[in-house]
Amino acid sequence: MAGTSAARRAAFDILAAVEHGKAHSDELLRGKAIDALAPVDRNLATALVLGVLRWQIRLDQQIKSMLKKPNAKLDAKVRIALRLGAFQLLFLDRIPAHAAIDESVELTKLAGHRFASGMVNAVLRGIARGEASAVDKREETAAELAPTQAHPEWMVERWVSSYGLDAARAICQHGQEQPATVVRVGSAEVEAELVGNRIELERDEMLSTARRVTAGDVAATKAFGEGRVRMQDPGSQLIGELVACAGDGPGEGWRRILDCCAAPGGKTLILAERNPEAHIVACEASERRMWELRKRLAGVADRVECRLGNATELGEDAAFDLALADVPCSGTGTLGRNPEIRHRLRLEDLTRHSERQKAILGAALRAVRPGGRVVYSTCSLEPEENEQVVTAVVGESGNARQISLARSMEALRSAGVLTIEGVEALGGRLTPEGALRLLPGALRTDGFFVALMERTG
Repeated sequence: MAGTSAARRAAFDILAAVEHGKAHSDELLRGKAIDALAPVDRNLATALVLGVLRWQIRLDQQIKSMLKKPNAKLDAKVRIALRLGAFQLLFLDRIPAHAAIDESVELTKLAGHRFASGMVNAVLRGIARGEASAVDKREETAAELAPTQAHPEWMVERWVSSYGLDAARAICQHGQEQPATVVRVGSAEVEAELVGNRIELERDEMLSTARRVTAGDVAATKAFGEGRVRMQDPGSQLIGELVACAGDGPGEGWRRILDCCAAPGGKTLILAERNPEAHIVACEASERRMWELRKRLAGVADRVECRLGNATELGEDAAFDLALADVPCSGTGTLGRNPEIRHRLRLEDLTRHSERQKAILGAALRAVRPGGRVVYSTCSLEPEENEQVVTAVVGESGNARQISLARSMEALRSAGVLTIEGVEALGGRLTPEGALRLLPGALRTDGFFVALMERTG
């Protein structure tokens, strides 16, 4: 593809891999092909990939309206070339129309579809002239909100039903934005070091340990390379803090802690930081993710035991004081960070996720001693994966009860981890049962659900 820019070639290849289900965009955007690009090309390739995936539903609608045969089946690579061109024309003001069109035509030819290049040229030129059908922007119902914000209608209908139209609109809008880069800073010295490296930071309104990066490349700093600062969404950090504070306060004396689904390890590191005397067992079922987990936890390897295995087959009853079940889920709370989820997920997948989550939570409750605590968390917005899982497992166990997280949040405030503003904001996010639900767009975080349980016998 010598006639096209390196950024667009890389974006085209990644989108093709995602389209065929070969890999996830976040993995490919951290791969060797992207790392080999010059910084300006790397930024453009990332913007193109994530932008196309976020707006794909709306792009396809615009493209379809320009086809002579709207129901014609297009080859996958032709669709990708069209989406890339349409995204640049509709959403990137600084890219000249001729560059977006000409390179998409060239990508089509070089992908082996020369016969379709004329159609790609005509469709994109029509979009550039503003001939594509307008998208209804009234957003009065789920059916009108979904295409405007490029989300599947079935997802939006569920969010409107569960949380109301305004919350659903905020969730969708959050899913269309590039997530802020947030880092966890362990000390004032590390923060000063970052600032000295021309990293501009803004304090998070919820957590004292979180900083939003407003300028600079954190990944290029020595502190990041040495693991003294790491990128982590505030909501994800909060889950780790709530686990460490699942009793009366941080580091209250837990001796054995279980992390059922530990990779990628950010929450495990918080557990190790807050419980310096504890022995932590970190489980992971994937060999590849286990390798990455061991690498990330190398600095606390003397206190964290990594185990390759299925979290539903722990084989240890009443062996732990505390457990975290941060379970695999649909990820609908992270659509801004993982935009292709909206294209892959199906309604029936929620039942499959739910059954696995019940098995993991049940195993975690069996693994803790009587009086031990279990924190259950997801990055899902769906009731089937959240409160319905907790209700079912607690109800079936006969020796567990759900506890409100209000006391844990107050303890985090007393310890200086949660800000006063954070406590006030989070207080309104507790469910009647005392679980915490963070909706994207309501606070500056991804979407999460967290519940606390105690084994009673």
